[in-house]
Amino acid sequence: MLSVDVAAALGSTEIRARFATGSGVTALFGQSGSGKSTIVNMVAGLVRPRVGRIEIDGTVLFDSDARIDIPARKRHVGYVFQESRLFPHMSVARNLTYGQWAGRRTGSRDFDEVVRLLGLEDLLNRPPDTLSGGERQRVAIGRALLASPKVLLMDEPLASLDGARKAEILPYLERLRAEAGVPILYVSHALDEITRFADDLVVVSDGSVLAYGPIADVLGRIDLGPATGRHEAGAILEGVVRERDRAFDLTGVIVESERFFLPGLDAPLGTPVRLRVRARDVSLALEKPTAISIQNVIRAEVFEIGKPQGPYVELVLAVGAQRLRARVTTKSAAVLDLHRGKPVFALIKSVAIDRRSIGPVRSADEV
Repeated sequence: MLSVDVAAALGSTEIRARFATGSGVTALFGQSGSGKSTIVNMVAGLVRPRVGRIEIDGTVLFDSDARIDIPARKRHVGYVFQESRLFPHMSVARNLTYGQWAGRRTGSRDFDEVVRLLGLEDLLNRPPDTLSGGERQRVAIGRALLASPKVLLMDEPLASLDGARKAEILPYLERLRAEAGVPILYVSHALDEITRFADDLVVVSDGSVLAYGPIADVLGRIDLGPATGRHEAGAILEGVVRERDRAFDLTGVIVESERFFLPGLDAPLGTPVRLRVRARDVSLALEKPTAISIQNVIRAEVFEIGKPQGPYVELVLAVGAQRLRARVTTKSAAVLDLHRGKPVFALIKSVAIDRRSIGPVRSADEV
């Protein structure tokens, strides 16, 4: 477990962060310049807080009252930066083992296990300049893991990659989440990355933590719109793959008792998945429509209505025990007489659910 309660000055900005994480992946999300990287650097020991306390698994790394400040090299954290920072004169294999050598650590993690986890078997003898951006980042992750860290820090590791390279590395990050066995603090300002594999979300804005908790709960909050971005505002739903329509390349996912059809999702029946639905892609109706192209017509109930923002208003819908967000015009809300508890049908185009934001659900035995 990682516990952070710190404050520091960054130029004219006061950074204040207070949150606690468990196992799995905790994402620090916010716009550029919000203070995410500074928070991670305080955990790593690269930036000294003005006051506060940082603790990992019962070990105090920093405590201003007790005058404890463990040097970065002794904190047993693995750090993956935006750039891979591999040594160009070393092979992939030598880059992987460098962290163990430099930190004088006896690695508890097997070299072959990490190589398999990150799909590096065919890269070990190659120099870094022959690798793609995604391959270099996988090597950087492997190097950090082989240093046997108590926590893995990842600061925008996909920011320098194009769309194709991001698609290449995301499955490995999902595997890392499931198999690495070490807590991960992941910094990003891209929700499509975070919703694929993060378990918890910390929202950072103007140097302060506005909210933290399970990612579905935090993204379901309409009061965080200015910090999370209204254009990308949405919710995460969890379901199970129940059918395949191979003729039209559609997969049926059951969320609560409702069926979603998703395009291009090749997953075995019974696979738990989660998907992100943007609020702007949800329309509402009071009666179930017929003869329309929209495949997903979901029974829901109005759970919460936010304050109007100009011509728009945000709503939270209850789909069983889960939450879905919708953005409609204030005129539509008035015409439909929307209020808490009113039953509605949510209409969501299958093509609006981006394949990049569909990820696996963390199983109970991973917790």
